[in-house]
Amino acid sequence: MTLLVAGSERVDAGKTTFSVGLLERTGAVGYKPRAGNDYWHDHDDWERASADGRLYGKDAKRLVGASPGDADPEDVNPIHRLWHPSPGSGAGILGSEDREFLVDRVGDQFVVNETVSLPDDVRNRLPLVNAHTVSSLDEFNEAMARLHVPALHSLASEIEAAQRAVVESYGDVARPLADLAPDAVAVVEPTRARIYDGDRYAKACEVATGGPGTGQLEERVGSVVDLVESAATVQLPALAADQRSDSEAVADAYEPAYDALLGTAFDGE
Repeated sequence: MTLLVAGSERVDAGKTTFSVGLLERTGAVGYKPRAGNDYWHDHDDWERASADGRLYGKDAKRLVGASPGDADPEDVNPIHRLWHPSPGSGAGILGSEDREFLVDRVGDQFVVNETVSLPDDVRNRLPLVNAHTVSSLDEFNEAMARLHVPALHSLASEIEAAQRAVVESYGDVARPLADLAPDAVAVVEPTRARIYDGDRYAKACEVATGGPGTGQLEERVGSVVDLVESAATVQLPALAADQRSDSEAVADAYEPAYDALLGTAFDGE
């Protein structure tokens, strides 16, 4: 059984809190194929990981903490991007007008953006001696084909083989893996979770990009959910900080939503 958790907002939709409670409920393994954080805005997260020469975020750390076994965040999150604010005008190497990417971790390898000046502690703390460097969009696309795509394919195979898996997307991206075939989907946002049949949601993703293999852009949740009817909508109560950090408390508070999600997954089998 594979369950997908996506979010309708780019930031603070509540995906990870929903996911850790779902892991507690199901005993599944949690995965976050792609993630990222900002060197400036998420500096505490950067400090914690980079103190050991590593690059990962708090979401992946929370997922492995709520999953069975003793995996590292990098095991369930093969691709992590470190961003930096980009004041002023200019789109940067990835076309973003307000931020620029500094470093990607892909598995245990790194890709460095040579068009920006890395902060000293990024160069000093991460093992970048043998990193791949890119200075144009063409070079970055080539690096992604060589490194990122195989890493995601490998994780997709692991998820497919897992008995129970919870896959958390990132931002407002509808699905983090193009070939992901979830049994059911929860689209989470403040105050509610909308539940979708996995097959219907996957077909809506294909329509949103023009069909299998046609679109190159990631499907956004808003575009996808406009094309498919939800199986249920469940209200989510507000949780205090101590509740959000306790997977058992989340599982109890969100029980009706998890019941609806699992019921949809089993109905589709």
